[in-house]
Amino acid sequence: MTRKLFVTTALPYANANFHIGHMMEYTQADIWVRYQRMQGHEVHFVCADDAHGAPIMIAAEKAGKTPQQFVADIAAGRQQYLDGFHIRFDNWHSTDGAENHELSKAIYVALREQGLIEVRTIEQFFDPQKAMFLPDRFIKGECPKCGAKDQYGDSCESCGAVYTPTELKNPFSVLSGATPVLKSSEHYFFRLSDPRCIEFLQQWTHSSGRLQPEVLNKIKEWFTKDEEGNGGLGDWDISRDAPYFGIEIPDAPGKYFYVWLDAPVGYLASLKNYFAKTGRDFDAFLADPTVEQIHFIGKDITYFHTLFWPAMLHFSGRKTPDRVYVHGFLTVNGGEKMSKSRGTGLDPLKYLQLGMNPEWLRYYLAAKLNNRVEDLDFNPEDFVARVNSDLVGKYINIASRAAGFLSKRFEGRLAAELGSDGEALLTALRAAAAPLAELYDGREFGKALREIMLLADRVNEYVDQNKPWELAKLEGQGQRLQQTCSVCIEAFRVLSIYLKPVLPALVGKVETFLKVAPLQFSDAQNALGAHQIGTYEHLMQRVDPQLLEALFEPPAPPKVVPGGEELAPEIKIDDFAKVDLRVAKIVKAEHVEGSDKLLRLTLDVGEGRLRNVFSGIKSAYKPEQLEGKLTVMVANLAPRKMKFGLSEGMVLAASHADESAHPGIFVLEPFPGAQPGMRVR
Repeated sequence: MTRKLFVTTALPYANANFHIGHMMEYTQADIWVRYQRMQGHEVHFVCADDAHGAPIMIAAEKAGKTPQQFVADIAAGRQQYLDGFHIRFDNWHSTDGAENHELSKAIYVALREQGLIEVRTIEQFFDPQKAMFLPDRFIKGECPKCGAKDQYGDSCESCGAVYTPTELKNPFSVLSGATPVLKSSEHYFFRLSDPRCIEFLQQWTHSSGRLQPEVLNKIKEWFTKDEEGNGGLGDWDISRDAPYFGIEIPDAPGKYFYVWLDAPVGYLASLKNYFAKTGRDFDAFLADPTVEQIHFIGKDITYFHTLFWPAMLHFSGRKTPDRVYVHGFLTVNGGEKMSKSRGTGLDPLKYLQLGMNPEWLRYYLAAKLNNRVEDLDFNPEDFVARVNSDLVGKYINIASRAAGFLSKRFEGRLAAELGSDGEALLTALRAAAAPLAELYDGREFGKALREIMLLADRVNEYVDQNKPWELAKLEGQGQRLQQTCSVCIEAFRVLSIYLKPVLPALVGKVETFLKVAPLQFSDAQNALGAHQIGTYEHLMQRVDPQLLEALFEPPAPPKVVPGGEELAPEIKIDDFAKVDLRVAKIVKAEHVEGSDKLLRLTLDVGEGRLRNVFSGIKSAYKPEQLEGKLTVMVANLAPRKMKFGLSEGMVLAASHADESAHPGIFVLEPFPGAQPGMRVR
């Protein structure tokens, strides 16, 4: 039966770029989704930026941006990571989107009508200088338990004690340094302690297969009260006071939803946004009882996803999650916490910039993933050994040992008859499809890959027994040589099917080489027969251990230009050579209607056509000052589709880091004698 799956990963907070933990979670979910699609199931895989909250509001203020612009700038950098690691979401949205505002308010109103919202007056720390209530993480002081200084308002990093901000000794505001004062405010609470919620959550959490056993054990602790009646499920403060970047609570001016209320609603909002683009009925889809709602999350946010979230959905009359898959963290070198400054940080963007194959990392992570809540350890030596031994030494080696003989001796044609030993081997490989499918569906990726590599070992044993390199030298052994090599290629195709969820780009190359349609899981049972394959080209390089040294090399201390800004990280000459800088003549410059920053430049780069470039220099130049001038542009920058049209490059200009103190934008202009099209070297 075809399954209907709605799959999400946890929403990343929109105050920073992706880190390796995001990539691990997205890779895990992406592998599972790709497997389901290879089985012919209907999957909708969505995510969004978690865009609200005081930290983003404060960071935006420091950056001199609106919160919306700050979040948009972070979002603009997401795709390079997702594309780089072959993670294919159907939709990426934002919790500040209109759909999330609408759905969050509707869910709140439904909960209020159920009598599950309560208004209480509480005392909070208030920063008199910033004129705002302070979130826990923006208050510091001395730990009330051990006396350690400079501790946050919710827990002590020294002794591990947990407390409320009002218990801190000598508290101060992280934002202004001022001593906070206690101030009363009305707050809105979701009554999670209501007997209806407790009864529902007891039933929901214990429903067969919904949660992993270790997650269920942890939840039991949260339900339990001690002998004095302390503990158990407490009510949840879902409101924050203005100023706050978020969604305003209906009928409560100046009150906003706490970010953790509207963040998970972002799953639904992203799906609704996606369905609006594709013409699907969002409400009808979620009302379908056969739809499965699946969440992949880290263990640190289990409480929100297994208690608050299902209760919010259930008591607002909505579908609750069918599965919440919780995973551990990623450590390095035997459990050490990752740290860039100590040279133990794994920066995913640096990984890509070093030219490292993203599917090396996908394979390595998958080889360690299982369906339990366990931390994964990244060991550089193990990484090199696994990739070079498994992917190159076992899997790729099968094709490279056989394809050349078929191309040179048989015009790439596979044999129609494969011999009894060859057929026996292929039968064993095809019989593995069902158990491997079960492992993939159960997220036991490490076990699946171990089984696949054992199958690859059997194929390589067949190669060593039949020795095609020796058959090629013997008279009268042409048929046997063709059969042997054909068995290898057919086995390679079956293994490629099994590996495709983990290695989608590599298997895409395999499909091209084999001249076959995109492989589905059921194709493992079908033989190619007397099929003609293409010319084999090397599919994957081995890992150079020096790349791992560069990946984990601690960042150099910043170099500062007097009166200027920090120099960018050091690059090699090969990095610079990738940027094609050309002299360009500004043939025409004109204002862009509807923009107070852009000028539209028509440029001659000496290539027999004119280019259109939008440049944010309107504040510094009038169009007539630029026409006829020479400048320098980045000529090989990918075209960017903008609101006002297509921009086909970037004109270079200089400005100071602190534009408020040192205003001015200065377009670069070559010395006389330079001609359009000349390359800057």
